Amino acid sequence: MELIMLGTLLAIRGKAVFEKEVKTNQYVYIEGGKIVAAGPLSEMPAKYEQAEVVEIPNSHTVVPGFVDLHIHGAAGADTMDATPEALATMAEALPAEGTTAFLATTITQEHGNIDLALKNAAGYCKADNGPGKAEVVGVHLEGPFINTKRKGAQPEEYILDPDIELFSKWQESADGLIKLVTMAPELENGLEFVEYLDKNGVVASIGHTDAVYEEVEKAVKAGAKHVTHLYNGMRGMHHREPGTAGAALLFKELMVEMIVDGIHIAPKMVKLSVAAKGTDRLLLVTDSMRAKCLNAGVYDLGGQDVTVGDGKVVLADGTLAGSILKMNEAVRNVAKFSDLSLLDAVKMASENPARQIGIFGKKGSIAAGKDADLVVLDTGMNVVKTYCRGELAFQKS
Repeated sequence: MELIMLGTLLAIRGKAVFEKEVKTNQYVYIEGGKIVAAGPLSEMPAKYEQAEVVEIPNSHTVVPGFVDLHIHGAAGADTMDATPEALATMAEALPAEGTTAFLATTITQEHGNIDLALKNAAGYCKADNGPGKAEVVGVHLEGPFINTKRKGAQPEEYILDPDIELFSKWQESADGLIKLVTMAPELENGLEFVEYLDKNGVVASIGHTDAVYEEVEKAVKAGAKHVTHLYNGMRGMHHREPGTAGAALLFKELMVEMIVDGIHIAPKMVKLSVAAKGTDRLLLVTDSMRAKCLNAGVYDLGGQDVTVGDGKVVLADGTLAGSILKMNEAVRNVAKFSDLSLLDAVKMASENPARQIGIFGKKGSIAAGKDADLVVLDTGMNVVKTYCRGELAFQKS
């Protein structure tokens, strides 16, 4: 009896970015939402020729789907809207920029509003988190356990000292989905909170903080493993006191986020950071809000009006308030600013974030057994096609 292949075969004539190297003339066979096999076209089993064949031309590159650990919203929707429709809107919009998985990110707000957003995320993940769109792989709780001195666009009236009891209630509301928490370790109960998060499998991220070097060192010893949007919302470097930013670059235990839009961090500072930290311990995030994919204008962020224009988002006083950055743009920018190879730039958007929240076993690289999250890029790093768990989620018209 003849074997009928029901999957999809990508015949990649151009480049494919694997975990350790960039290769040409490769195949990736997808079935049941997973990568079943991958390797040189010259060694492809004949049986795969019976599948649906998608030819990827010489001019294009296939990369693993991007994983955004810090994103509030896109296409008019925001995590804090607390509706399934909002998360679905984000999930459907993000494949156009190559993002195939993300942490739905909250903002400092009234307790009840945060609780609603967390319950909504839990419900969405149970009922609506299917293939063919970006997957919500958890929640990033940004605030309210932050320092008012470095609040940025976080509403000050709802900021609190770290509170283990409140967090545990929120984690219950989220059905365990909170994977990452941005907090200020120098606050009262801060180090105890870091220890609690670490012991319970949640990544403690140092952010919106006024911590000096020694306070960061104590947080690292307590279990902190991450830094939220490097240089933004934190004590900067000084030649007599490294500050939070200097400590972020020096401690190898810390994975560090960067918003590489050319606005949040000057291009030369991006290059300096890559040289100091290395590509294994940096990851790209967008920190984007609902105006991404929309026109310039006034929008809501955490109950505040923000103005979008000239490629940036600001409060009335000029404070940066998230971004409208897309992940493929971040990859393009970091490669350009820091003279990076495609392999290293993609690693910062795919492998590193997947490793950081413990999902590298199923996402973050092109390998047999992993989710078929694949992005086809043209020579300008524009997204041509995106597959989310084996289904075509975006195709450039």
